[in-house]
Amino acid sequence: MLEKKIIAVVGATGAQGGGLVRALMRDKAGPFTARALTRDVNSDKARALATLGAELVAADVDDPESLKRAFGGAYGAYCVTFFWAHFSPEKEIAEARAMAQAAKHAGLQHVIWSTFEDTRKWVPLSDNRMPTLQGKYKVAHFDGKAEANAAFTELGVPTTFLRTSFYWENLIYFGAGPKKGPDGKLAITFPMGDKKLPGIAAEDIGKCAYGIFKRGREFIGKTVGVAGEHLTGAQMAAALTKALGQEVRYNEVSPDVYRSFGFPGAEDLGNMFQFKRDFEKDYCGARNLEFSRSLNPELQTFAQWLAQNKDRIPLD
Repeated sequence: MLEKKIIAVVGATGAQGGGLVRALMRDKAGPFTARALTRDVNSDKARALATLGAELVAADVDDPESLKRAFGGAYGAYCVTFFWAHFSPEKEIAEARAMAQAAKHAGLQHVIWSTFEDTRKWVPLSDNRMPTLQGKYKVAHFDGKAEANAAFTELGVPTTFLRTSFYWENLIYFGAGPKKGPDGKLAITFPMGDKKLPGIAAEDIGKCAYGIFKRGREFIGKTVGVAGEHLTGAQMAAALTKALGQEVRYNEVSPDVYRSFGFPGAEDLGNMFQFKRDFEKDYCGARNLEFSRSLNPELQTFAQWLAQNKDRIPLD
């Protein structure tokens, strides 16, 4: 029996990493096994991955030496950062550099880096259509990751650059779900106009990543995007109405209004939605649904995801 190749998964207890670990460990006949990297190997989420047979390794993206140890002897790695823990693009760039250096040090044969577009290529800092944030970004949690792409290319790390989409889980955990208005009616609120928002079940990102690893060297040096469905706000509201059994409206607001909501990251998300709205063709075009399904034949539609998750969406 051939020894399985190890994929080291950064953020293994998070949405993207967890999905990949589960995909790797479910495929008993597959060529890979998962090494789950997490800061706390004793957490409930980490223990759940261990029960699947994943190897648990303590590592921290802010500790380059721990990454070098964790990547040692692996075939590949899945690299991801979590902007919302600190709101710092510079920190994300430093973390990506540490992962790229560790990948180079370990001689990894295939790395997937979870990244996004650099929105400044479409909306320069001098463009006043949307405010500049932190002095040098338009969408900070996109632009920082895009800048970090260079850390992998400059070191010659064999990398696939994976552009993900809006998690439908944001309706559960991130406050994006239906809220009751003054009239008592439920509504979802996005500054997307009538434009389509590419979305995906977080679990499917991991499954798509597994599909990329299975395709070998085919996507090394390439940028690919994944989504489960491209839906307008009105279409999302209609699907929620059907799944929840009560009316959910689409509350369309301007990006300026969304930026003014005042929750942490509101300005960044307002800019993000405006970018997706104003450059819908480019953004949706970079996330081909047929390609995503070719990587992950189990790719869920929004309706399928809702059927499984509707009871988890808080209705306040």
